[in-house]
Amino acid sequence: MDRTVERNAASLGGRPGRSRMVLAVASLVWALPAFAQSPLPRTPSPEGVTLYFISPSEGEALKSPVTVRFGLSGMGVAPAGVDFAKTGHHHLIVDAVLPAVDAPIPADEHHVHFGAGQTQGVLELPPGEHHLQLLLGDKNHIPHDPPVASERIQITIE
Repeated sequence: MDRTVERNAASLGGRPGRSRMVLAVASLVWALPAFAQSPLPRTPSPEGVTLYFISPSEGEALKSPVTVRFGLSGMGVAPAGVDFAKTGHHHLIVDAVLPAVDAPIPADEHHVHFGAGQTQGVLELPPGEHHLQLLLGDKNHIPHDPPVASERIQITIE
């Protein structure tokens, strides 16, 4: 490290190298608002794509656990992280609205990821009414442009 920087850091009561660290942190904090405001790139989706539930059906009454099967036409399925044209992977939205389309889809109890390229999954749901919707994500879990989403269905768990 340059002796002048060391002396300046010491005169400010800091340790050698501290001024560089402070400068690096300040630069990062300054850049974050610009980064946060710039949208993440979205993968285009082709025209005529349909994402749908094979099962369950709208209004169906079921017992938990529920096997949910996904259907997709006009695109293919590929695992997260794989960059093949006209592909994506499934996300199941449970009892929530669709997330923002310009950011990665959250991963929580309301946003179930099928990042290995699965086309079905099993859900444990408590008794009552539940809403389900499918959303296709690209290699980075970001919805396509325009988004590829199914109709929202309601099921009842007995």
